[in-house]
Amino acid sequence: MNKILNYILIFFLFTLSSCDYKPILSYKNYKFSINVDKITGDEKVNSIITNNLNNLKGNEKEFYVTLSSKKEKNIISKDSKGDPSIFELIINVNYNVKLNGEIIIENNILRKTTYNNISDKFELENYEKNMIDNLSRNISDRIVFSISEINE
Repeated sequence: MNKILNYILIFFLFTLSSCDYKPILSYKNYKFSINVDKITGDEKVNSIITNNLNNLKGNEKEFYVTLSSKKEKNIISKDSKGDPSIFELIINVNYNVKLNGEIIIENNILRKTTYNNISDKFELENYEKNMIDNLSRNISDRIVFSISEINE
């Protein structure tokens, strides 16, 4: 009985040790590069997206991206005093992708999130910056993914 238990334990150790997690977009070698052509809209959102797109350098095809972004911060709910209690952050990015001068992708990506107000304004500002950064990175990953689907 003890021998069977040892064999089962060894079997599970081998099966679990062969599992490997890899993020989809971070380790993939793309065969294309992305150059940001024109940018309009929110500077912070555009700089994050541009930095993420410019990090991809392949050697087969060269895509040109035009970005137009818009960031909104809305008050969703107020407390009994009239102070904001829940905010909504919306980032909307229109983009098109060109290959050899022809537009091959024209799309709109909308990401939004809600969050509670924080009494410490410095902490609230840092939290908003972090959320803008995360949403912008998500949008840039979606742009890369849409280009990689066409390039396959």
